[in-house]
Amino acid sequence: MCPLRVPLLAALISLALCQYYDYDYQPASILGPSGPNCNQDCDCPISFPSAMYCDSRKLKAVPVVPSGIKYLYLQNNQIDAIKAGVFDNVTDTLRWLILDNNQITNDKIEKGTIDKLTALEKLFFSFNNLTEPVIPPSKSLDELKMMHNMLSKFPGGLLSDKENLTSINLQFNQLTSDAIAGAFTGPKKLFSLDVSHNKLKKLPAGVPSTLVILYADYNDIAGVAAGYLGKLPGLQYLRLSHNKLEDSGIPAGVFNATSLVELDLSFNKLQSIPEINEKLEHLYLQANEINKFDLSSFCKYVTPTDFSHLKHLRLDGNNVTYNSMPPDYVTCLREASDIIFE
Repeated sequence: MCPLRVPLLAALISLALCQYYDYDYQPASILGPSGPNCNQDCDCPISFPSAMYCDSRKLKAVPVVPSGIKYLYLQNNQIDAIKAGVFDNVTDTLRWLILDNNQITNDKIEKGTIDKLTALEKLFFSFNNLTEPVIPPSKSLDELKMMHNMLSKFPGGLLSDKENLTSINLQFNQLTSDAIAGAFTGPKKLFSLDVSHNKLKKLPAGVPSTLVILYADYNDIAGVAAGYLGKLPGLQYLRLSHNKLEDSGIPAGVFNATSLVELDLSFNKLQSIPEINEKLEHLYLQANEINKFDLSSFCKYVTPTDFSHLKHLRLDGNNVTYNSMPPDYVTCLREASDIIFE
């Protein structure tokens, strides 16, 4: 069974923008009868003989996986341990391992299991009880999801050889800035990183310059270091809502990046509108403490060819109204179709 064929950029953006699971999953019940090469606790449809469906069966342990299986679905069970030997038949062939919604802890993952999977491309390990990441040796790994766990550390070097990794989702954990220092320096093709709902006090350091999507909502970030975005020339989507951002932590021009398409700074403590680039299209500033509308934040110069390309601007929940805008705002914000004050 293969994932759907769609353009890579569109697929990755869709994956990152969605907060739900996005693996190519079809219930075994609609795929026809099971074939003979299958564990008795699971289904391996004849129409997709390389997939083994063991999801939602109240399993307590990972079953032995027979040879030939490339896609293994184990989500929505009661698995609390992974015993040695269960993957021995597929150490160099298993591509997808889905373990979401179980009860697995690090100390119950025995040696000779995930640490032997050399061909794994996707590891989904969300909604478990992990306190530190579990990383397979596979250099083909391209997607890693460990949301809704109890991760409190992510040692540097774990991803040093993961050159094909494009997406990491670690939201809803207990990670601090110190805990992820140097964690993301290895992947050279990283496209999307989600560290929302953690305990970060600053944006992750040392992330690859290839990053296009960075989500760090719901943390304790009070500022952004000068030049941070300059190290990410392709960054298009940056979300920092529900943090502790203040004007004093925002250096002049720190968000003036030509690559940015969407910038979310909502639900913070900003008192002024930060300077943005004229190419930005979506700016979310609702629920701050902004008390003035400074047009220079959007346009340094206004000419027939120099103006803001902003399309959507939210300022509701601040101390400004429509009357706060200067009369000449229409020349600067000529493409804005949606400016919300209340």
